[in-house]
Amino acid sequence: MDKKELIHKFAPHADNLILILHELQNNHPLHYLEEEDLQSVATYLNMTQSQVYGVATYYSMFSLKPRGKYIIRVCKSPVCELEEGERIEHILCDLLGIQAGETTADGKFTLEYTICLGQCDKSPVFMINEDVYGDLTPEKLPEILSEYK
Repeated sequence: MDKKELIHKFAPHADNLILILHELQNNHPLHYLEEEDLQSVATYLNMTQSQVYGVATYYSMFSLKPRGKYIIRVCKSPVCELEEGERIEHILCDLLGIQAGETTADGKFTLEYTICLGQCDKSPVFMINEDVYGDLTPEKLPEILSEYK
């Protein structure tokens, strides 16, 4: 399905902006929104490009730069931080050889931070694409990552 078809799956109402942006990003092989995407959406919804850009840059789930096949979102909430989330984060960076905001050289993993994943009872947690992993320990990390390699 081309980008125009993805956009036109939704009625041309500003209320659909976030849904359209998700649709475009989720269907891009590098999981991001291109400049032309923002312009096309702005035109379709009769909005300015800066309004669309503002939404795309406000929400951490959107990206304006290419990302890996698997996006790892590490929860940075106070609860996760108290439950050794920072230690998990450092080990994860070492295992992947990247820092937050970077993508591995093979294009498989992008590491990002998020404020909260709503899984405080399982902290520390992270997501890989749509899969949530909780009660993380240093020992679990290599096993989890191996599922995606």
